[in-house]
Amino acid sequence: MAKRIAILATNGFEEVELTSPKSALEKEGWQADIVSLESGKIKSWKDGNWGGEFDVNYTLDEVSASDYNALVVPGGVINPDKLRREEKAVNFVKDFFKQEKPVASICHGPQVLIEAEVVKGRKMTSFPSVKKDLINAGANWVDEEVVVDHGFVTSRSPEDLDAFNRKLVEEVHEGKHDEQHA
Repeated sequence: MAKRIAILATNGFEEVELTSPKSALEKEGWQADIVSLESGKIKSWKDGNWGGEFDVNYTLDEVSASDYNALVVPGGVINPDKLRREEKAVNFVKDFFKQEKPVASICHGPQVLIEAEVVKGRKMTSFPSVKKDLINAGANWVDEEVVVDHGFVTSRSPEDLDAFNRKLVEEVHEGKHDEQHA
């Protein structure tokens, strides 16, 4: 069955946290679109420096959560900090939860989810420096390579990508989750 997944990113995303899930999704025969604040190209962060440039498929003005089956929010320190300051990005994230669709986020990516106010009462993980932010926002933070809470997938860092990608693909196959909520 054809599926379409949005990968929400902007300049400063951790390169492998976008490319690895994108590849895993595309291996399933699904379409994985890079959705961003602006059109053109966005630049990644790789090995402590600026990395490659990637084509944006759509801007937030051109798509909505209803166009997609699931959402991926990669980390990087810069990416989620920029996204959480943009109302369009925050509302885009909220809409996936309202529509009970799978959402996956890794590393620092959950900072956007905190801003979207979708973490309260959810079991999740993240990069260790985001732990206190998630706890303060009401999440049940655990130190595990991958956590799934009713269609909501989180992981700590690039070292967890194999487990993250497996669970992401599994949740997209399952589809909507009645317990997913905004």
